[in-house]
Amino acid sequence: MPDVAAHITGTVWKIECQVGQEIEEGDTLVILESMKMEIPVTAPNDGVVTEVRVAPEDKVQEGDVVAVLEP
Repeated sequence: MPDVAAHITGTVWKIECQVGQEIEEGDTLVILESMKMEIPVTAPNDGVVTEVRVAPEDKVQEGDVVAVLEP
């Protein structure tokens, strides 16, 4: 299953997906806040969200898995 990772260190500002949701490549899954900027984490491919591993206000490091997709 493809893991979707944060590409920057920051704080989870908003979750834009839920488990079981069908998404398309490029859809925003999570929005991070870093240095007062909102940075979307997008789906690398089409699929179904099988896990959301973060919650609002969670701190994440670059490379941390925020969601898991099943093709």
